[in-house]
Amino acid sequence: MLAAAGERFGFDGHVLRLLSSSQPAPHGGAVTYLAQGRCPSTALLEKPRPDLSPHPLRAPYAEPGGPAETLRWAAAALAGAGRPAFTAAHQQRTWNLSAIWRLDTPAGPLWLKQVPAFFAHEAAVLRHLGAGPHAHLVPPLIAGDHGRMLLDHLPGDDLYGAGPEVRDAIAADLHAIQLTAATGLDALRALGVPDRRGPALARLCADVVAAHPEHAADGVRALVEGLDARLAEVAACGLPDTLVHGDLHPGNARGDASRRVILDWGDCVLGHPAFDILRLTETLPAAEARPLVDAWVRRWRAAVPGSDPARAVELLRPVVALRNAAVYAGFLAAIEPAEHPYHADDVPFWLARAAEPG
Repeated sequence: MLAAAGERFGFDGHVLRLLSSSQPAPHGGAVTYLAQGRCPSTALLEKPRPDLSPHPLRAPYAEPGGPAETLRWAAAALAGAGRPAFTAAHQQRTWNLSAIWRLDTPAGPLWLKQVPAFFAHEAAVLRHLGAGPHAHLVPPLIAGDHGRMLLDHLPGDDLYGAGPEVRDAIAADLHAIQLTAATGLDALRALGVPDRRGPALARLCADVVAAHPEHAADGVRALVEGLDARLAEVAACGLPDTLVHGDLHPGNARGDASRRVILDWGDCVLGHPAFDILRLTETLPAAEARPLVDAWVRRWRAAVPGSDPARAVELLRPVVALRNAAVYAGFLAAIEPAEHPYHADDVPFWLARAAEPG
């Protein structure tokens, strides 16, 4: 989009935020974005007059001057780390959940990421994991402050579309992280990681159903009514709560078949590890997903003798869609109304999925 605006209008600057959309994502129809930068006055037929009123839920990078301030922070952070200054900054994307730039330096590219306040624990989690025994499995953090992160470039590819073998390797990588994290939940909670263990998860699910009665079918209501008892059965299966990545699809890992790094920890919470294997396998046919779940079960059974991870997975499988609805409802509550089209259909979609027979 920025490249096209540059070619057509001579625009040089940054996209700030969505102003309007004719329909919700993923097919947004006609959209209008607010951008800030330099453009020859002759390039525009009329001067735009966007609403620049502040909003309490707006991310700092979506405000006029916000990207420039973020880039100034990155320059200072590089200098403080004794790293070469960047020579160019290329905005890769921006929306209500993150803004990302590629920074070109004489030593190679770096990545600058900024997230809204409800994901601000991501930098602290990366720093925490980067100081532990599994540092090689998370992005190297150069600097982090108030939702801003400066990250080293990682070799390899984003693993979208990865097959079962690579997905199993990702699951094994996360298993190692989660075994260690399970013994340090108080430290993670002190870093701001949201607590979504049993009772907290049950409250969130009940709240989203109560807030959207028009989308809550009888099956969803029955699931919520029995959720406390179901989660008690899950706890009796004996697996520990731990650090849950929260969005463990293959595209959130980068590398190759032999070495991977797990990206994008903004969705991480304290909770049950089964949610991650269910996310990692949700788009696979049952015949491909089953061996991955079975391998996950074997790892946890070996790590926690006497536990019943297979039953825990099956008990939580119907809860995944309900949990997803609660997550998206949380996003909608934390972003300004102009950006609701990104997630407007997600809550009813996942509540409808939660109503489907298992």
